[in-house]
Amino acid sequence: MFATIMKSVSIAALLLAAMSWRSATHHQPLLDMAVFMGALVVAQQAARAKHHLWTTAFAAIALFFNPVVPVAKPTGDLFLLMIFVCLAPFAISLAALKTQPLLSIPSIIGRTPGSESL
Repeated sequence: MFATIMKSVSIAALLLAAMSWRSATHHQPLLDMAVFMGALVVAQQAARAKHHLWTTAFAAIALFFNPVVPVAKPTGDLFLLMIFVCLAPFAISLAALKTQPLLSIPSIIGRTPGSESL
């Protein structure tokens, strides 16, 4: 559930950045942080599911949107293109990467067939 929320927040942040990409200079660190955190959560989810291609893709997105140490920030139309390129994996991952449900631990007082009483 948390991963789905983070994916949705990242999609919303990318769409907001795309809509105001010319005048979003004072919003940019907040948008970068939202996408960065979302990419880290999805990369961790993909790593647990052993989807190495997804893990690599979202680690690259996290590196690109790193708000602390920006690697390379393109400007102009190239930045808008990168926003849409990064938006696609988040949208696809909503359907492709599902969180595995946690299995319950068997109770020590529960009756199992063939067991002896305590």
